[in-house]
Amino acid sequence: MIIVAVIFLFSVRKEAVDTESMAEEIIESLNVDTMFTIPVFGGLSITESIVVMWIVMAVIIVACLLLTRNLKVENPGKVQVALEWFVMKLYGFFHGLVGKKGECYIPYFMCLITFIGVADMFPMLGFKPPTKDLNVTLALAVMSIVLVEIAGIRAHGPKGWLKGFTKPVAIVTPMNILEIFIKPFSLCMRLMGNMLGGFAIMELLKLAVPIGAPAIASLYFDVFDGILQAFVFVFLTALYVQEAIEDEEEPAAQGPPGETGEISKSKNRRKIRGKRTDEKLVTIARTAKQTVTGK
Repeated sequence: MIIVAVIFLFSVRKEAVDTESMAEEIIESLNVDTMFTIPVFGGLSITESIVVMWIVMAVIIVACLLLTRNLKVENPGKVQVALEWFVMKLYGFFHGLVGKKGECYIPYFMCLITFIGVADMFPMLGFKPPTKDLNVTLALAVMSIVLVEIAGIRAHGPKGWLKGFTKPVAIVTPMNILEIFIKPFSLCMRLMGNMLGGFAIMELLKLAVPIGAPAIASLYFDVFDGILQAFVFVFLTALYVQEAIEDEEEPAAQGPPGETGEISKSKNRRKIRGKRTDEKLVTIARTAKQTVTGK
């Protein structure tokens, strides 16, 4: 009995030590370490996330140079045909979201979804995904929201952009101003939270079941979920741009006798906004279906 009790206590102690060491390894893997420091402005710390982003950008640039060599107008190769098909499908999808007025922003969307998608899949090569770092996702979100506000100013002018904060009624102005800060916060936290959670699960699997399971789980967390999070981030950015550049001016409608002009205009605006929302949803669904089916 004593021997059995000793063996049991020893096994429990060993499991506790293994659990503690596993937790320490996971926490250590989640940390963002400093790779080196540039001795300017008191020392600029270059973290591993920045280094991995440099590698991602280098990979994308090299891939673009290799894939766009020897392009032909007549008798293009299979690689060129596949590349053109992919680019046109991606361009058509974003064009269906932002319309003709937002064509100039489509290259940004395509570059952003390519960068985030490739960065999210880098754990397959043994790197930590830079998108699990809050600093990276916050920078991407702030960059996107700055573009959204610039698009609104370009579409409506400074006065029209400022006037847009008072719509549909002036009492919601504080909420509209608050949205400028809520949108980038939600974008960065959604991307960072999903990538950090997936990375933590993958590290746990590598420690618990080092053979077989990580390879299978990587197909979901590193490929499917990574591409999905990139798509969601850029999709929401495109919707924000579409909302910023849409025309807010609607023609006045004739109301029933005794109804004031402002009430008539307000009802007409609500009807047109509802119709535009329905048309937007139909366009998004049709574009997504065409993207999936290839028709």
